[in-house]
Amino acid sequence: MKKINWKFAPLAFVATMFVFTACSSDDDDNTNTAPDGTELKGELTQDLTLKSGNTYPLTGGYHVKSGATLTIEPGVIIKAKDDDIVDYILIEQGAKIDAQGTATNPIVMTAEKQSYGAWGGVHICGKASINIGSTGKSEIGDATYGGTTDTDNSGTMKYVRVEYAGYNFSETKEGNGFTFYGVGSGTTLEYLQAYRGSDDGFEFFGGTVNVKHLVSTSNSDDSFDWTEGWRGKGQFLVAYQESKATLGYDCDALIEADNYDKNVVATPVSQPTLANLTLVGNNSDANTRGIRLRAGTYAKIYNALVKGKTNNLTTETAETEAALVGGTNSILNNIIIEGDIKVSGLGGYTSALFAATATGNKIGQTITLTSNYVGTIDGGTDLSADSFFEKAAYKGAVTSSNNWTTGWTR
Repeated sequence: MKKINWKFAPLAFVATMFVFTACSSDDDDNTNTAPDGTELKGELTQDLTLKSGNTYPLTGGYHVKSGATLTIEPGVIIKAKDDDIVDYILIEQGAKIDAQGTATNPIVMTAEKQSYGAWGGVHICGKASINIGSTGKSEIGDATYGGTTDTDNSGTMKYVRVEYAGYNFSETKEGNGFTFYGVGSGTTLEYLQAYRGSDDGFEFFGGTVNVKHLVSTSNSDDSFDWTEGWRGKGQFLVAYQESKATLGYDCDALIEADNYDKNVVATPVSQPTLANLTLVGNNSDANTRGIRLRAGTYAKIYNALVKGKTNNLTTETAETEAALVGGTNSILNNIIIEGDIKVSGLGGYTSALFAATATGNKIGQTITLTSNYVGTIDGGTDLSADSFFEKAAYKGAVTSSNNWTTGWTR
């Protein structure tokens, strides 16, 4: 893969860029700005701003190096080119992204070829702890992630939509819509959508980052996926899967969750705390699992609506099931399921186990939603004693009176 460093760009281009910067009326802090149409490729070693209203082609891997910040203003469109080069954006350890769109003017990262798997998506590598060793290497871009700084800050992303991502590099290395490697809790991730990708919508490889207002739409593998010791918090999460007849491909689990598949007791153990979820499957005959808890993961999940899968909740390791039965490291509370649940490989249907882990859980319910995922059910666990969580004592992610997905999602 060919990489081009900004400092080695043709002199004519550099001169043009600096003239543009100097003449910009709203740019008096000497920050470099990229003119409309500037190709994003290679390595970024100094701060750069992508200006509102502009469109930027992406060619190959675009690595933001340590010490540099990539600022993306509202309304920017980044478009991966339709060529034989694998396109992706990677924020390395020590670098930052500042991508803050708005509900009416989101940032859109898409592709010329509007088909799932057209490009590699967005990858962020942080310095927070993981459980595969002190550090690891990202599946895409071979960048270091992990460490001991759980409060690490990789920047801010708000109102960003990633479309048609998830490029398959190999059987074991695939891009997602958003991939977070050892990202720390100092990072802000809110109002993000992964739309029609060929792998996972959102995947977390360890770390402690917290998330709010995420939408995973018709991604062919899992809507949400975690492994390697993710211990963040999340609130207001939506997964929606269109039918195979509509998409031309199928979708797998709504949540697929691991601790670490090569060592299910590795520490720190994956243990996110999630509240207010709406998870809607497409009733696939081939991919029947909704929330799939396996490989030793713990999880605390509150106020969720789950439908559209035959096996809406499955556990697949003794460690994960024991944590659920114990009800301390793992808690399922106020989970409403349309259909039944199953523990794969460890027994038959386990409605009693589900009911025993916490209060407010119900199976075999009817969940009525509008506009695919809008609607809630009154009553739920209030987690607002923790300052991260908003008071939302209802089950589901999107109320009919406040559809926070309007305007910026597809």
